[in-house]
Amino acid sequence: MHEMISNIFDLLSELGYFGILFGLMIEVIPSEIVLSYGGYLISTGQIHFFGALLCGVLGGTVAQLFLYWLGAYGGRPFLEKYGKYLFIHPKHLNASEHWFKKYGTGVIFSARFIPVIRHAISIPAGIARMPISHFTMLTIGAMIPWTILFLLLGIELGDHWKMIEEYSRPFLLPIIGISLVGITLYLLFTFIKEKGKKS
Repeated sequence: MHEMISNIFDLLSELGYFGILFGLMIEVIPSEIVLSYGGYLISTGQIHFFGALLCGVLGGTVAQLFLYWLGAYGGRPFLEKYGKYLFIHPKHLNASEHWFKKYGTGVIFSARFIPVIRHAISIPAGIARMPISHFTMLTIGAMIPWTILFLLLGIELGDHWKMIEEYSRPFLLPIIGISLVGITLYLLFTFIKEKGKKS
């Protein structure tokens, strides 16, 4: 397994920008690891920051559009049967469906920063046939800061980019907290708006 992952990173290095793009599209390896490796490539001068940013945002968005499409046209039964091949398990589906039903379409942005939820949240959005333009806009909006963060962390770590999980934890905890606050404010705004319509 370790050798396979090492071979994947060798391939990503050879492909440069396209390595980041494809790495995020297929997401065999978590996006934060691919992006931190992209940061390492930037630090060595093999690629440039803005090209890596563009490919990271594009690749991450395409991956989520694919999951949206699976939700829209495959539905829950299909994903329960074949989701394991995409590293999506029933617990991910249950958690993401719960969040989507509880918080609505506005959760698509904030949930991108919440572990477990962020990968599978696109599926209930597809099942609910959330407007694709709205979904895409919120996904891109979340992918931009996520990509920037891990590229910068990868640049900072340089040769030690493999330590990204440990190094990123102090950054991720506040982001998760801010995301939860954002979701709360969104719910409050929605509640006030609905109450205003009824009165």
